[in-house]
Amino acid sequence: MSAPSNKKFENRLVQWIDDRLPIFSYADANVIAYPTPKNLNYWWNYGSLAGIILVIMLVTGIFLAMNYQPHADVAFASVERIVRDVNYGWLLRYLHMNGASMFFIVVYIHMFRGLYYGSYKAPREILWMVGVTIYLAMMATAFMGYVLPWGQMSFWGATVITNLFSAFPLVGDYIVTWIWGGFSVDVPTINRFFVWHYLLPFILIGLVIVHLWALHVHKSNNPLGIDIKSPQDMMPFHPFYTIKDLYGLGLFMIFFMYFVFFAPNFFGEPDNYIPANPMVTPPHIVPEWYFLPFYAILRAVPDKLGGVLLMFAGVFVLYVLPWLDTSKVRSATFRPIFKQMYWIFFLDCIFLGYIGFNSPDEQLLGMKMLYWGRIATAYYFFHFLVLLPLIGKLETPKPLPSSIYEEVAKKCRAKED
Repeated sequence: MSAPSNKKFENRLVQWIDDRLPIFSYADANVIAYPTPKNLNYWWNYGSLAGIILVIMLVTGIFLAMNYQPHADVAFASVERIVRDVNYGWLLRYLHMNGASMFFIVVYIHMFRGLYYGSYKAPREILWMVGVTIYLAMMATAFMGYVLPWGQMSFWGATVITNLFSAFPLVGDYIVTWIWGGFSVDVPTINRFFVWHYLLPFILIGLVIVHLWALHVHKSNNPLGIDIKSPQDMMPFHPFYTIKDLYGLGLFMIFFMYFVFFAPNFFGEPDNYIPANPMVTPPHIVPEWYFLPFYAILRAVPDKLGGVLLMFAGVFVLYVLPWLDTSKVRSATFRPIFKQMYWIFFLDCIFLGYIGFNSPDEQLLGMKMLYWGRIATAYYFFHFLVLLPLIGKLETPKPLPSSIYEEVAKKCRAKED
């Protein structure tokens, strides 16, 4: 991040504190006066939205943990008690439960924006890789949190997903036994998941700090995907982007609160309101919606180990994305072929989610979902491993603007005319 500014404050107490611990000047340099590209649009709101939701999740999670009992015999009843008997417990639970979905919605938009505008390209490779690590930590945190209500879908979801590790030769069974804390999903399992679910958000905060640090080194990317060349290309973050972020936050909170107050179980599974029963298997075990594309990839491979490896590869391929895309131009705005392929890839990810939600034996246009899943999975990896390297070498991009300032000025003149 930037070094603290040399700003002097009128308030004597603030100045006295800052002379001894420069927190105010540091905030001034990195938040208020922080130089930001002039042309950022509303797609750049989602980073700050993700940070706000993380805080909401942390605060609600701490209060929920005060009333939750991580024991197989009483976990389900303790969640029901939180909703029915704890003052505003229903609000805490629905904020936390729907907040997980909101967190993933915001992060997915944030990631797809980065894919469109080439925010993973040099010199921001480490920024992107830390972001993918945050995504992985979110997935682990969400999975462990989904187990804690100890309903039918929680129990069987934990059983199915943790059993995937048994596919690894030699060490698989030992890994599963260690995760379970025994030979089945039971009391030690829910204890371990509760501890990790509580701990991982604080690790997430550490990763977010590193992510912001990497962001402030080379500044934000922008819709044009060109580098900042002069002070004219920049403006201070406050008040211009704080107002923009607050406006986006207001709209997003309306969307978020609709689900909290009017459709709190929209993203949930009805089976999870049935206490966990190891003797009764639900007819259709599905993970939460934000895992569905990877669940479809897992099911697309007939071999258990192959499916697990391919599922993990679906995430880990994002780490090498900066080197797979061989184009020198960042933004899809100036890459006509890449732009078309990007939207096909986006639809493929949505389609994978739809396939993951449905049973593999269900049919679409006369073909089983299993086969559609294999086609969509093949295209997912084809996009990263074949199309991106080829497009980067064969595509002829449109001419890039000379500077951010010139492009902004041109748009302003066009509006005036």
